Amino acid sequence: MGGAAGRPKPGPVVLEFEPGPGILTRTLLNAGTRVIALESDMNFLPGLQSLENNLDGQLEVVYCNFFKLDPGYHGWSEPPIMDSVELFKKLGISAVPWTADVPVKIFGIVPQGKERNLLWKLIYALYECRSIYHCGRVELNMIMSEKEYKVLTAKPGEQMRRYQALSVLWQTGCEIQLLHMEPRSSFLTNSKTPRLPRPGSQITNDHLCLVRMTPRRNLFTGAMTDATSLTFIMMVKQCLIKQKSKLIDIINTWNLGNGYKVLEQLEIPENILTGHLYPEEYRGIFEVLDRSLEFDRSLLFNDVFKNTRNRSFVF
Repeated sequence: MGGAAGRPKPGPVVLEFEPGPGILTRTLLNAGTRVIALESDMNFLPGLQSLENNLDGQLEVVYCNFFKLDPGYHGWSEPPIMDSVELFKKLGISAVPWTADVPVKIFGIVPQGKERNLLWKLIYALYECRSIYHCGRVELNMIMSEKEYKVLTAKPGEQMRRYQALSVLWQTGCEIQLLHMEPRSSFLTNSKTPRLPRPGSQITNDHLCLVRMTPRRNLFTGAMTDATSLTFIMMVKQCLIKQKSKLIDIINTWNLGNGYKVLEQLEIPENILTGHLYPEEYRGIFEVLDRSLEFDRSLLFNDVFKNTRNRSFVF
């Protein structure tokens, strides 16, 4: 294995989280990529370290839990719980300007039951330029359920059931690309027998999807900054609590009854429902409200404080 991969290709650092037995790790290595494997299960560490020892610096194994990076408290933490700034510093990963090329690529499989929690944790980190995003536009390549992929890429109107705050926030913040879709049955071992569907039933969301999420270079332009982005997040969340709410009624509560002025500037119909608005239109509303003297930010900032300062994501 040592000579098969060859010299690592120049380019972004590749981090793989929870590689387990190293199946994806070997694929990345064989492609000539330098890999940093973040593994939290002590049972898998010896095999990964043995692979590391057979390579000439192409693989580095770190005892670290990706899902527990940057715990929501201040104080001492020991591996596998780590601080991402300290971790990246030890790995020699330097911060670059947001508009620079991707400095780090992350690969991994997200366990079922942890997907939604991780997606919310990462979206806050993305808009605040913290955690893994403190060093720039980190690219995520994640294997997730078809259900969550469809939420991330849902469109307004016809897909209103799937169209959520996560849809708007991820589509606004990142370019989302489906790289591969594989039937879930391909991941079953011989000891696991899939339950057969009932006669006449239709199987949906029965695939795992490899999804690439690359932060947009132009995310932090106009009114959007890492300091103001929490307002945008809360605005979107409040609008999409109920997708059949009238948008103008919600804006009126923030803008002292002048919602029609906001919609008029953006040429948005006054009777539109929140579930019918595209991500770029939500961003447009945010930009207009930021310039409005009537915008009462306290109604949003109070909720931002309650929902973000002490938020925790349990894995």
